[in-house]
Amino acid sequence: MTTGVVVFDPAAFLVRYPEFASVSAPLLQAYFDEAAMVYLDNTEASRVQQIEQRSVLLNMLVAHIAAINAGVNGQAASPLVGRIATATEGSVTVATAMDGVPGTAAWFMQTKYGASYWQATAAYRTMQYVPGSSRPGGYRGGSGWDQQ
Repeated sequence: MTTGVVVFDPAAFLVRYPEFASVSAPLLQAYFDEAAMVYLDNTEASRVQQIEQRSVLLNMLVAHIAAINAGVNGQAASPLVGRIATATEGSVTVATAMDGVPGTAAWFMQTKYGASYWQATAAYRTMQYVPGSSRPGGYRGGSGWDQQ
């Protein structure tokens, strides 16, 4: 199937990502809803037209969001944001950084799931040319563009 919307399947998700077995199905559904509403369009208008591929990508996002918010393997989520830049043991010091990657990539690079998603969606983060009129769509201002 290549069109339609992805319906979240918690059981199938947990087969691929068993490390989230301690996260409730309703919470996983909420993470899926967030992924589909905020990060990856889950409609027939999505840039990812193949529903099978969109399903895999959405599950990567659910894993990423779950790792950040609920933790992995029953462990609490880390309060740290970014990668660990430095760490010492005596008197325990940890410093994090979100450098080395541009813009929104930094958010995805916080987990292996987000990094995988970022890599898998590289082809969709390019400019897309849509041929058509050189006049801005529907503009009817007084600049003369609509004058014959």
